[in-house]
Amino acid sequence: MKRIILLFVFALTGILSINAQSVTGKWYSVDEDGLKSSIIEVYQNNNKIYAKILKLVKEEDKGKLCDKCEGDMYNKPIEGMEILKGLSKDGDEWNGGKILDPENGSIYKCYIELVEKNKLKIRGYIGFSLIGRTEYWFRVVN
Repeated sequence: MKRIILLFVFALTGILSINAQSVTGKWYSVDEDGLKSSIIEVYQNNNKIYAKILKLVKEEDKGKLCDKCEGDMYNKPIEGMEILKGLSKDGDEWNGGKILDPENGSIYKCYIELVEKNKLKIRGYIGFSLIGRTEYWFRVVN
């Protein structure tokens, strides 16, 4: 019985420690081959979450412009570009905002959720979250 209680306490502690972690900070995004493609800073402003691309990691991507973006984002440098806007806290996730995919210039609804201490789930979708794409970012650990 003591083992069961002890196991339960450890499991609960693990769950609470993940939930206590913040989604803010610097994260690596990875490409379809699992290689680091950019460093993204996720930050909070007025109780909302935003993110911008700090650096494109691949040498061939440096200096790349968002030539598929529309409006005031058209032909702007991807480095420094805000790609995640206006997410609000909702339980264990942040949602209600938008994410820009600089590869195709499309803007999607999205939500983010910390699934592990150093792993962030990003789900971009059109309409319902069932129709979309999930990506994972990994915390930059110094």
